[in-house]
Amino acid sequence: MPELPEVETLRRSLEPALLGRTVASVRIIRRDIVAAPGDPPGGFARQRTPGAPARLRTQHLLRNDTVTELRRRGKQLAIIGDTGRSVIVQLGMTGSLTHSAEHEPAPPHTHVVWTLDDGSRLLFTDPRRFGLVRLVPEGPGAVWQQLGPDALALRAEDLHARSVRTHRAIKAALLDQRFVAGVGNIYADEALFAAQIHPGRSAHQMTAGDAKRLAAAIRRILRQAIARGGSTIRDYRDGSGNPGSFQRRHKVYGRADQPCTRCGHPLLGTQIAQRTTVLCSVCQPFSRSSRSA
Repeated sequence: MPELPEVETLRRSLEPALLGRTVASVRIIRRDIVAAPGDPPGGFARQRTPGAPARLRTQHLLRNDTVTELRRRGKQLAIIGDTGRSVIVQLGMTGSLTHSAEHEPAPPHTHVVWTLDDGSRLLFTDPRRFGLVRLVPEGPGAVWQQLGPDALALRAEDLHARSVRTHRAIKAALLDQRFVAGVGNIYADEALFAAQIHPGRSAHQMTAGDAKRLAAAIRRILRQAIARGGSTIRDYRDGSGNPGSFQRRHKVYGRADQPCTRCGHPLLGTQIAQRTTVLCSVCQPFSRSSRSA
């Protein structure tokens, strides 16, 4: 699933094509992946109770708006128009936003098409339909109040204060977007390894020193990943269709049973918070007192 570095890379790749352009028309191919005010928060694609989505006015999807800003918070990307209306895109597991030329055919599983005033198009594509296009008439601020601090600017003091209030495993806390916004399975494993913290340790046991190391590791690894276009494990591409390359620098994620790059001991694959987790039991001992210096 795309995380903060992938969404930030996407934002930067789309800015030159979108800023200052006016949305000439909008085509909604699958209404159920669009969440309008009054719809279920996750859209009708994942709604279990009966109910049919109401017809949308395409003005709500920025038709006739001029794009003034692309803003990111955590894993979410907001496209903001000059009227103040916004579209917040959540990529989910397989979603993508791609800028394409006027006559280039749309790929399969394209659900929303924005046509710009220069004839080019912005396509939202999602084979598995776990992504979401959310309409926010008043801008993204109210929606994003529910998120934790953006991981790229995470402060050690804030991380420590949040950690001591929960007894969840620290990895489970990091995956909660209300705790910190932008970290998912890949970068949680990478940051915890860099900080030499066992992902299964209770968050409330984090010391101020642990939080300082972990916050610094999160910021550093996210910046490194952004510089390399994010991590492409399966489907991720930026707005121009280019894959990332940071997956070649992963120290633990996806490397279970391979030697630790720090000590050479085989990496352990396990489950924490119902997510596949890879760690080094030598470099990341469960007991804080036995942690390597």
